[in-house]
Amino acid sequence: MTKTLVIAEKPSVAQDIVRALTPVAGKFEKHEDHFENDRYVVTSAVGHLVEIQAPEQFDVKRGKWSFAHLPVIPPYFDLKPVDKTKSRLNAVVKQAKRKDVTEIINACDAGREGELIFRLIEQYAGGSKPLGKPVKRLWLQSMTPQAIRDGFESLRSDQQMAGLASAARSRSEADWLVGINGTRAMTAFNSRDGGFFLTTVGRVQTPTLSLVVEREEKIRKFVSRDYWEIHATFGAQAGEYPAKWFDPKWKKGEDAEAKADRVWSAAEAQAIANAVRGKQATVTEESKPTTQASPLLFDLTSLQREANGKFGFSAKTTLALAQSLYERHKALTYPRTDSRALPEDYLPVAKQTFEMLADSGMRHLAPHALTALNNNYIRPSKRIFDNSKVSDHFAIIPTTQAPSGLSEAEQKLYDLVVRRFMAVFFPSAEYTVTTRISTVAPHSFKTEGKVLVKPGWLAIYGKEAADEVEGGKDGDKGQNLVPVKPGEMVNTLQVDPKGLKTKPPARYSEATLLGAMESAGKQIDDDELREAMQEKGLGTPATRAAIIEGLLTEKYMLREGREIIPTAKAFQLMTLLRGLEVEELCRAELTGEWEYKLSQMEKGQLSRE
Repeated sequence: MTKTLVIAEKPSVAQDIVRALTPVAGKFEKHEDHFENDRYVVTSAVGHLVEIQAPEQFDVKRGKWSFAHLPVIPPYFDLKPVDKTKSRLNAVVKQAKRKDVTEIINACDAGREGELIFRLIEQYAGGSKPLGKPVKRLWLQSMTPQAIRDGFESLRSDQQMAGLASAARSRSEADWLVGINGTRAMTAFNSRDGGFFLTTVGRVQTPTLSLVVEREEKIRKFVSRDYWEIHATFGAQAGEYPAKWFDPKWKKGEDAEAKADRVWSAAEAQAIANAVRGKQATVTEESKPTTQASPLLFDLTSLQREANGKFGFSAKTTLALAQSLYERHKALTYPRTDSRALPEDYLPVAKQTFEMLADSGMRHLAPHALTALNNNYIRPSKRIFDNSKVSDHFAIIPTTQAPSGLSEAEQKLYDLVVRRFMAVFFPSAEYTVTTRISTVAPHSFKTEGKVLVKPGWLAIYGKEAADEVEGGKDGDKGQNLVPVKPGEMVNTLQVDPKGLKTKPPARYSEATLLGAMESAGKQIDDDELREAMQEKGLGTPATRAAIIEGLLTEKYMLREGREIIPTAKAFQLMTLLRGLEVEELCRAELTGEWEYKLSQMEKGQLSRE
């Protein structure tokens, strides 16, 4: 009897597949490295089991890392087992070569890396002559048993995956070429006076480091300037209110630090204060309703940024927690995604998810889920359900399975995703915004009031969100204003110039660095390139955390509190690359160009050749 071999990326996923298939395909027997029944053999890798290397005869040995022996551009790549997982690789290959196995299902993670892990194992197993067994692709968005069974009902063909496979191989080979040659060349240069100074460079890590170094250079060059604001308190019949002087004629110019409410000399600020003190002011005000929609659903990068800002989690921690909630607890959908929308046929699943949340007994979440169900909030909306904005994966949302036994950190992240998921279906928050101008000719003072009329989605976040949204209370931010009657004159009770200093640009935190990596295209002038950078930015959502960690491990950057600071080693590398005129390695354009071509390859619009 012939069998189908299923290769998962991790042992835990192999077990989930076995659990999901048992009711439809019969009981499995457990062996040392695989499960087996009459129809299926299920085994798994443990991440990458095989890596590419230059064939022996074309490689440059470490003693000879000099410019004379570079670059290393082998005509083809050999494969070698990853040392610490050799026995696992042999076990998987043994199953693939079985005579009774006539078909293979690639059940590695649904993305570029998962595709590569499988393709390299398949190639290695075949040796000089390919295995010649038909391959199908299991593509999962969620790890619930039903989602796995549905995935087996709609396997993708090898043809459908050809573009992704080509992009995966090309990415890995090109990164090898840049990393190996760049690292060996820089190391050779830095070790030219004796000794061995390993200097790593890479296609994504070096432009990312360059963002951090350039920001630090701006901070070091920054010269602070003194400026003044003029704060006043006006008295009306109904009470007092604060206001801040501004110049109504002000327009944005060359000076990035200039603003409508700043003056650049103490004398001018004092003169304004003296001119209005104790005088009466006329008041005009304009009130208009505004609405604020909830933020979009999370993709991985926005989730990492939010968790870093709210809880101080590193990108690596957030990815690990999300992966555990997806894989172990089956509570979240696939986390390594760059999409913030859901497929258009996902409405019924969203309803079921709300029903699960309403019944879940999670006291802080269930009432909002009930509200949404009772008021029929879960409706089709292009903002949420849009096939054109779904790549291989959709936004990160809770599954229909209620989790239990979460750690404190997992619970925090789960709540973050659930609240965002519910909020996107709730109505917008409604405000009345009042702009009041108090004029003591010729000087104008502005006060802004913002009153929450209907909380809408903010109800899910309670007081903390309303406060965050409403901002501070210093005269130009939102607050409840005392009323002023039409035509009423008010008194200038108090007016004080306040001396301040301009601040240098802030250092990157992990949240802002992830944002900069995602939109590395901000500094790029070419629209098509920027679009590609927007699609992928520097690295992909799945790799950004590892790139930041790699730069920290290599001591190119340090974490201090929430700030990320480049080290002397980082400045040396940038100075060196600029001096040797290898600026491509520092610039986001190179990666943008590559990512653009890789995404064309994934779509079958560009050949691997």
